[in-house]
Formats: sequence, structure tokens, C-alpha cells
Amino acid sequence: LNISAMSYGSLSKAAVSALGNGAREGNFYHNTGEGGLSPYHLATGADIVWQIGTGYFSARKANGEFDPALFQKGALRPQVKMIEIKISQGAKPGHGGVLPAEKVSQEIADIRGVEVGKTVVSPPGHTAFSDPRGLCAFVQQLRELSGGKPVGFKLCLGRREEFMEICAAISQTKIYPDFITVDGGEGGTGAAPFDFINYVGSPLKEALYFVDQSLKQAGLREHIKIIASGKVMSGFNLFEKISLGADLCNSARGMMLAMGCIQAYRCNTNLCPTGITTSDPALMAGLDVPSKSKRVASFHKKTVESLAELVGAAGLRHPKEINPAHISCRQDGKVLTLAEFLEA
Repeated sequence: LNISAMSYGSLSKAAVSALGNGAREGNFYHNTGEGGLSPYHLATGADIVWQIGTGYFSARKANGEFDPALFQKGALRPQVKMIEIKISQGAKPGHGGVLPAEKVSQEIADIRGVEVGKTVVSPPGHTAFSDPRGLCAFVQQLRELSGGKPVGFKLCLGRREEFMEICAAISQTKIYPDFITVDGGEGGTGAAPFDFINYVGSPLKEALYFVDQSLKQAGLREHIKIIASGKVMSGFNLFEKISLGADLCNSARGMMLAMGCIQAYRCNTNLCPTGITTSDPALMAGLDVPSKSKRVASFHKKTVESLAELVGAAGLRHPKEINPAHISCRQDGKVLTLAEFLEA
């Protein structure tokens, strides 16, 4: 279990610091989100996954295009352990991102490589590539620039034939991403259009199973790890996602609740009452970094312990032994295993 993608700028520096310190203490990684590689991510000493989104923040030219030299400078930092290319996210697949002007301080502008005091827009798609083969080439480029560090990509599944095209491109180019992060349509945010939050993107359960089976059928699964994200909150959530093919999981919502998020739905207003999603110094003062760091580490520890107890209760010795037959669900008055439900 690790910290899913959440950007500095969307989150306060206090929140980023609390997450990073908790990750270091608990020995799990912290994903930067698409907002760039900030000093607050690097200062904690946690293992960092640097996410590269469509805005190429911290690695962009003045015109918004990808800058290989800037990327290499950040990627070679020892704290950066992996690189994740963000294609889409469950909270708003097919939609760009927006950081309101009031959140774009001089510091944020410097980190992201944008103009201060102006709304920052991440476009819906990448300019560095436009098709599956281009994605593979970009994976290889980032791998070379980072000195061979693991590189993968994150997506929320849409049309299934498009993912099959990605599998075909990987097979043809023999450029294997080290991992694929599957983000469920349940993925949350406090700043996205209502319809995108609630109705766009495949649910994680079905998407995760499809991706795992597709990679196996294409003969690619042995080369690629699968990461699951989207409403991962408990030991059972971990158990279920592993049964469907995940090698590991990321959590954003759980980590935010551990820091004290009360779901006030003010993330995009800069008025978060808990100091988590604001740049207002007075509101940030309410977030005590040392205590929240311990809560993040404790949430992680207890959640993983819960998974271990479930694994033992199922008569298994290791999470790798979990499969869909270990979970039952009710469908149309019948009790089916998860495998039967998904294949019905």
C-alpha cells in the first residue's frame, strides 16, 4: 500500500510534508501527482514516484512542451525511484486539470514552470505522443533519461479496444513498461465536473480484471506489474484488488482521511478548513505535520496488518496466493465467486 497521486498546489505544503514523512516512517512510496517535483516531496526522504502528466510540470518548456533536459535533472535525484506517465485518472478521465489562479503562488509557478497568479490548465491529452507506439517510445525515452529507473503509466480504462491497441504496441515494439496503474472510475477529487466524477470511466473491479487478463493473453504479464488505485481504504479492499490481479495498491482518499480530511468539498476554493488543500497560511497552521505524519504511517500499518489477517483467515500463506475464487458476491439472488461474477 502506497500514497496515490496528489499534487503540491492542490495539496498544501504541510499536507505534502505530512504524507512524505509518514511514507518514510512506514517505508512506502509517495506519488507526487502531476503537479511537479516540489522541495517538500524531496525534503522528507521518502521514496518518490514522480508523475508526469499532460502539463509536464517541473519538466516543461515555456510553450508547455516536454523538456528532456529538465526532466533528466529531476529524474536523476536519488529520492526519485520510479516515473509514472499519467494518461488519465479515475476522477475525470478524458478531462484536463485546473489549478485556480489564487493557488498559483510564486513558489508554485517556479516548481511547475508556469506564470504566477494565472490559472494553470493541464490539457486532456499529451503532446509528447499521440498513439500507443508513441507512448511506448516515450516510456523508453524517460527510462533512458532517468538512468534506467522503472517507468510505467497510469490510466482509467475507457474503450477496451484502445487498451488492446496498447498491448499490441508493447508486443510489437518490445518496449515493456515496468508497471501499469489502473485507476478506477470511483477515483475521487474535490475539483472536477460532477458528471466526470460520477459517470465517466470503468469501475476499478472490472477494469483491473480486464487489464490483468489482457496482459496475460498478450504474453505481457510477466514483464509488467499492475498497481490498483481508486477507493482503496481497508485491508479487504487490498485483498479484493490483489485477487483481481493487482501486485500493489495506492490510496489517496485513505491517506487524506488519516490526515484529518472531513470531506468539506472546498478543495478548489482554497478554503479547506483542515489545511490539507489550501495555500492560506492561517488554514495551513491547523495541520500539525508531526502528528499527521504519525497518523499516515499508522493508517498504512494497520491496513496492511488487516490484509495479513484476512490472508491468514483464508488459509493462505502469502497475498500472492489470493485469487477471485476467494471472494463471493451476491448477484440476482445468487452467490457467485468474484471470478464467476466478472465472467458472467
